Amino acid sequence: MTTGPTNPGATPPGPIQRSPAFVPESAVAVVRPPTLGPTDYEAVIGLEVHVQVRTKSKMFTRVAAGYGEPENTLTDPVILALPGVLPVMNRAALDLTIKAGLLLGCEIAAVCKWDRKNYFYPDSPKNYQISQYDQPICLGGAVEIELPGPARNVMGEHQRIPLTRIHLEEDVGKLNHGATDSLIDFNRAGTPLMEIVSEPALRSADEAFAYLTALKTVMIYGGISDCDMEKGQLRCDANISIRPVGTTTLGTKVELKNLNSTSYVRDGIAHEIKRQIGVVLSGGKIVQETRDYDGQTGISQSLRSKEMAHDYRYFPDPDLMPVKVDATWKARIQAECPELPFDKQRRFFIEYAIPYTLTSVLVPDHELSDYFEATARLCGKAQAAGNWIANDLLRELAAAKSSLAEAKVRPAALAALIKLVDAGTLSTPAVREVFAEMMKTGAAPEAIVASKGLGAAASSGDELEGWCRAAIAADPKAAAEFKGGKDSAINAFKGPVMKAAKGRANPKLVDETLRRLLAAS
Repeated sequence: MTTGPTNPGATPPGPIQRSPAFVPESAVAVVRPPTLGPTDYEAVIGLEVHVQVRTKSKMFTRVAAGYGEPENTLTDPVILALPGVLPVMNRAALDLTIKAGLLLGCEIAAVCKWDRKNYFYPDSPKNYQISQYDQPICLGGAVEIELPGPARNVMGEHQRIPLTRIHLEEDVGKLNHGATDSLIDFNRAGTPLMEIVSEPALRSADEAFAYLTALKTVMIYGGISDCDMEKGQLRCDANISIRPVGTTTLGTKVELKNLNSTSYVRDGIAHEIKRQIGVVLSGGKIVQETRDYDGQTGISQSLRSKEMAHDYRYFPDPDLMPVKVDATWKARIQAECPELPFDKQRRFFIEYAIPYTLTSVLVPDHELSDYFEATARLCGKAQAAGNWIANDLLRELAAAKSSLAEAKVRPAALAALIKLVDAGTLSTPAVREVFAEMMKTGAAPEAIVASKGLGAAASSGDELEGWCRAAIAADPKAAAEFKGGKDSAINAFKGPVMKAAKGRANPKLVDETLRRLLAAS
């Protein structure tokens, strides 16, 4: 065994003399990197969420924006890109996009501009989309999310997911595919569309689900969009890559396109993470591409190789002036911004001392949380108000397939009912009867009580005491248990007393009378 020359032209040395300590190469242990398994990889996820802005007209023309109209009726020469037409900006869409940025803590750009994103596709009549490339209207910001807790009644961890930007653009049309042809509906084309881009800061499908849920809630709170995914008002593209745990270099990303439900976002991301890990573990290589995930079958397929920014040949739109957002404009929008959902949740904990089981139901629905606050302030019993709304009111609305706006029981009436219950005026069966009648007719609880004779009997004398004595005498075992320190044993007597009173005895007075008689016996 010889070594080669250390530099060209050098005289090679003679053979190396083996020493007694020489160890054959075959006996040397070869150190190889450890084999990575599925749990040794982590996902890196970024979401691009497209939100249709709730305006009466479209982004660059006065033609109406809407959903469910006959095909190709919400169009005009601007939408169809006929020769000679020029775009005109929608001020309301700019207002709502600035509002979204302020709610999410973004920096509102002093100047933003419009660009043409060039590509050919049948749903874009101009063969380009008016968008914002290097000078978007909103920069930075974050979305606060809440992860699932260890149990349904326990609040999970809160995180802040940073945003890259929010830019405003126009939506495209929609292709309706048949068995032998495809038809284009341009009703959606030109609708104001925000694209909210997160940093690649999400690490799991559950985090992505929580992010999308929180973002949707903020948009609805702010009146920015209805975010109805079935109507295409909110759509999501997910960029997903994997890397070994502990490394910081980003892997090759794959885009899942047009995920149209929050559950499909979660399921599609989970599927793609599993697919990528499987490819790497089998010795394959992840390629940058766009894939389509089918939520019905739970599988995905490749659509195309991923375009890069230069593929779109961005350049400034020559027909639109840049937008300058001054302090006065921002201050006007800031004054219209509502309290954020998780800020409201924290306030409810402090101000009303209600548990997470109630805030988790009340807070996500802006109208429902307002209904709760109005009821709680009128009756002074926040816990009772929350329980009635989260349990009874929502149950009855669901059974009737009605919305809160259609509910005949308004906060003042529910507060009045809670006061009657707290005063002991109504027994439990009577309360249910009164509430059912309120839901049906919208009548005040006091009027229902009077008309049906459901008020608790004013049995403070011998009649109530007689019922209580009879109940105690009929159950000596429960009486002994109560005297022995088992306080809950008193409940054994209340049913017979209320039955004797035909449900009209004052519950508080029943409890007081039973305790007095048991203590004296």
